[in-house]
Amino acid sequence: MLNLLIDDFMVELKDGSLKNVGPTNKKGTAKLFDVASAEAREFGDKRVKLVFEDEEGNEVQVALFPEHVRKIAGEIAELEGDSPVFE
Repeated sequence: MLNLLIDDFMVELKDGSLKNVGPTNKKGTAKLFDVASAEAREFGDKRVKLVFEDEEGNEVQVALFPEHVRKIAGEIAELEGDSPVFE
């Protein structure tokens, strides 16, 4: 399930094209639940792309610099020792 929350979002649909309407102060949040597949791969020459997909074909991609990947890997390792999720 893909959940999108977009604040202050308004677009105009005209002649088959989407056009921004209003100020450019929009922000959004995407959440993907019930992930069926996850993978990491190189992205360019300096980043790692994490790709998550659910059974419905919804996909979220995140490109991270190596220092962020290492930080997340460390946090996961800590969870493995402390959390019942990994039992």
